[in-house]
Amino acid sequence: MNKQDLTPDRIVRERECKQLTGLARTTRYVMEKAGNFPTRRQLGGRSMGWMLSEVTEWLASRTKITSDNQAA
Repeated sequence: MNKQDLTPDRIVRERECKQLTGLARTTRYVMEKAGNFPTRRQLGGRSMGWMLSEVTEWLASRTKITSDNQAA
């Protein structure tokens, strides 16, 4: 069991997601619609959020793509 398995997942809201990704809301929504960003979850009423684990996994995959492109 690795350290990540022991950390409970949580929801991140708009402000924190923007801080983590550096992407504007509209950019993330367009990417989400195209299947290039994790899907938002409905929390209730009009509240939405993203699973932190999915956002960090997406960030890690973007870092890998960038480093692979620089190595080529």
